[in-house]
Amino acid sequence: MYTKTMESMENIRTLQQAIVHFSEYENCHALMVMLRWPDGKITCPYCGSTKLTYLAKNRVWKCYSGHSRPKFSLKTGTIFEDSPLGLDKWLTTLWLLVNCKNGVSSLEISRAIGVTQKSTWFMCHRLRLALQAGGFGKLSGEVEIDETFIGGKSRNMHKAMRERKIKGTGGADKEIVMGMVERGGKVRVMHVDTRRKKELQALIRESIEADSAIFSDALKSYDGLEVDYRHAVVDHAVEYVRGNVHTNTMENFWSLLKRRLHGTYISVEPFHLFRCLDEQAFRYNNRKEMNDQDRFVLALSQIGGKRLTYKALTGKDQEASPAVEH
Repeated sequence: MYTKTMESMENIRTLQQAIVHFSEYENCHALMVMLRWPDGKITCPYCGSTKLTYLAKNRVWKCYSGHSRPKFSLKTGTIFEDSPLGLDKWLTTLWLLVNCKNGVSSLEISRAIGVTQKSTWFMCHRLRLALQAGGFGKLSGEVEIDETFIGGKSRNMHKAMRERKIKGTGGADKEIVMGMVERGGKVRVMHVDTRRKKELQALIRESIEADSAIFSDALKSYDGLEVDYRHAVVDHAVEYVRGNVHTNTMENFWSLLKRRLHGTYISVEPFHLFRCLDEQAFRYNNRKEMNDQDRFVLALSQIGGKRLTYKALTGKDQEASPAVEH
């Protein structure tokens, strides 16, 4: 079944082909079974038993281990759990999310798949949870580090709103995002509270191997990194490039991120910002070696063991443990 499923996926290169392919439940079923249970042994997500029977009419499995929840579906134990929407809509939305370079808004998806904007907004945040990079080890070699501010532009605000929201200059009243990118490799971004030395350097040491060559701007918070790293600084008040000393790779990532936030999403609440960072980092990290189909399959393989309820997403469920926040 694995070979047959992959052969059918090889022919899917475009959004149109994906929509046609996943309009048939059997195709959704085959792909998700292959990715969730690659060894071919389907197990109960509640007890791990393999004593199961598939009830084709109801599209569920029945477990005979005697526990209180004997039936489960393909969605159980994934980000799709408890969703009344069909897999055809979920997989089409995932294809759009991982392959649109500038992102895609929930309103646009709403019009495309025929559900409410509120539902697609919830869908997109659940899918972004699947895109979280878990952990790919520390960055090494030549690494650029930089930080940026995310927030509305004062020149675009009404005078009354500007007076209410803008209390300082520069990055005041904006969210801070820190990024590290390995030249020729992957990027890691995180939403941080401050640009203070203690916080930034702790993240750097946690994310970058010792003795790597790191490049940064002249922010004072980076002073002292030369103890553990080969640290080179470019002062942007004087120059932007000096030989191979620059942070242009990281600046390029910020450009892509802000184009998406300001142009596609218009506005993002601070407590949802880390999810949008995960989405952008996923596309960036898988942009070269993968085509649209490969990114889609990779994202779909990461849906298991993750759950995000609407109450947790909107902050109404205080007891629910939030998704991993950077």
